[in-house]
Amino acid sequence: MASNKKAVFFLCGDLGIDPVAGHVFNKLKIIYDLKRTDIIIDDKPVLKYTDKSKNEFYFAETHKVICHDYTYYLPIMNQYFSDSDMSGLITWHEGQNAPDKILSVHTTGDVDSGNFGNANPQYMHNLLWGLEKHKIDANMDDFMVTTEATHWSGMVYGEGNPKLIPMFPVPIIDIEIGSTAKSWDNSAAAEVIARSLTEIFNEDNKTLMNLLCVGAVHFEPSFANAVFETWDDKAFGISHIVPNHWLVTGQYENEDGLIKLENCIDSIIGGISGIAFHDKLKGTYKSQLRILGEKYNIPVFKHQLLRRPEDIPFKYAGKTV
Repeated sequence: MASNKKAVFFLCGDLGIDPVAGHVFNKLKIIYDLKRTDIIIDDKPVLKYTDKSKNEFYFAETHKVICHDYTYYLPIMNQYFSDSDMSGLITWHEGQNAPDKILSVHTTGDVDSGNFGNANPQYMHNLLWGLEKHKIDANMDDFMVTTEATHWSGMVYGEGNPKLIPMFPVPIIDIEIGSTAKSWDNSAAAEVIARSLTEIFNEDNKTLMNLLCVGAVHFEPSFANAVFETWDDKAFGISHIVPNHWLVTGQYENEDGLIKLENCIDSIIGGISGIAFHDKLKGTYKSQLRILGEKYNIPVFKHQLLRRPEDIPFKYAGKTV
């Protein structure tokens, strides 16, 4: 386990606005000995838990979901938490044709414009494995832990200025329960998240082969399943996932698209060991990825190989510059 690390999690406590975060916050207050801090946000004290390794976990209750009013919350986040190692937003997931009974995690970014928040594959790996462990312990066989395509809800609910995304230097992920009212109210799901948050620095000593995942749908099973694939004390480090529909709307076939993809890669802490693309990706996008593969001297491969990691010609963990 890492020590002396710092994480902050933001939770909108109003169930009328966010039907999930308040339930998770209540579980946190039951499970942990939370201490009041001198930090006040939205007239509420930020609470803190310190584990045996002196890792600090801050829980900030807000009036709104932070990405819904980022112009207001961003300066506050930077004032108090810019020195954090990791951060997260606890919230709900919904959407047309969205899968139900999910515990989902995704990185932050606006693929269309090419603005990506920093991503930490190691801490995302730790959290996803923690969620899976606690889900199993809770006998929640009907729920699924999954990744989701990189996006930022501020484009839908907030002021829609994606240039704000990189202005918070700390890697931030959305941690969600979806996608129906029954799932949002699921007490066991809220507890699974609450117990997993404080394990975000718990490493399993596996060597992560970080990937950029490109193509396919918003909830792509091949990328989600890759999180739990292990071989020879190695595992995939999954963070930014760029889905097919935003490649199209963002015109990633153009030269500017190559720059956007490089921005994405450069935001992944530790670099990448390879690029995995869905086999149905159009050739014009595959060509862009192969250009990047040559530049970074890393393999570019079809998603089917994620089930056969021993066959991927990795050269190293992380990228060289």
